[in-house]
Amino acid sequence: MIDELKSEEIINKVGGRFKLTALIQKRLGELLQGARPLIEDPAGKTMLEIVIQEILQDKITVDDGLPAKTSGKTKEN
Repeated sequence: MIDELKSEEIINKVGGRFKLTALIQKRLGELLQGARPLIEDPAGKTMLEIVIQEILQDKITVDDGLPAKTSGKTKEN
């Protein structure tokens, strides 16, 4: 489980170590407040393992506050 945190895959998926740390912290807080896990079969996993799997399975992502990327076309085009 900790080995997955050392993987470049998970670091690159969220855009860096600091964003990964912030995402994990935020999601752990949500789970502690009673949010339901987004992965199948969370039984027997720690909350940290659940969060890591949610990230790897693209169930959660970083919200950087920027608008979603579009094709660049507007209604006027």
